[in-house]
Amino acid sequence: MMSPWIKNLLRLSFSSSSQISHKFPMEIEIKLRLPDSAAHQKLSDILSLYHTKTHLQQNLFFDTPQLTLATTHLAALRLRFYDLDTQSILSLKSKPKLSNGISRIEEIEHPLDPTLARACAAEPRRFSAVQGSGVLERVVGEFGVGLDELVCLGGFRNVRAVYIWNGLKVELDESEYEFGVCYEVECESDRPEEVKVMLEELLERNGIRFCYSKMSKFAVFRSGKLPEFGFDVLVTCELETYEDVDDDPLVRTRYSMMREQ
Repeated sequence: MMSPWIKNLLRLSFSSSSQISHKFPMEIEIKLRLPDSAAHQKLSDILSLYHTKTHLQQNLFFDTPQLTLATTHLAALRLRFYDLDTQSILSLKSKPKLSNGISRIEEIEHPLDPTLARACAAEPRRFSAVQGSGVLERVVGEFGVGLDELVCLGGFRNVRAVYIWNGLKVELDESEYEFGVCYEVECESDRPEEVKVMLEELLERNGIRFCYSKMSKFAVFRSGKLPEFGFDVLVTCELETYEDVDDDPLVRTRYSMMREQ
């Protein structure tokens, strides 16, 4: 285990080196949830002409046994494998905000050799062999978590179909958890409100039911159950900390119309 004085030294070193620029890249995504496989298949068929590739992903998460990253720092350390280990990426997500279908979260990434990544997944202490990773430097330096403290929490698999539609990179996800399957549409954009309207109109025009995603995939994994589908409860989500917010009248009206159909 890393001694407290070494942790403090690393934290101070990180802080002093971060004074020049403490900002991390912000990922902004629209996240819309689909009710079932039929809606997922219907949207897949509609977008088929715009399909570019499909990824088979495995997502694994790491934290201390006390869940220090998740509970104290609202952060998630994820190792993602692509397409039968042809690629792997280590990422750290933190300070999440999810409201009305728009997710904002700090994210930094570091590509790893898949062989080393598999070794780290099997024995997380092997993360200490990773050199020059801003992800792990932040875990240790800012969050004060020693790499020898990390354990694998498990994870989930995801099939992600990617489409280029109206100049947008639209991702259609089928996420398989031990407790069920969740279907989502995601699209990263620096114009989230405008793009959200475009996606909503696409779904509504084709009679596909949807609602705003209430939880991140990590939060769903942590909760051990699929969130309820629908607009009747709107929440702001920070990993697994939820806070009620006022209903959006437009959303309430749309949901009422859906229930009447």
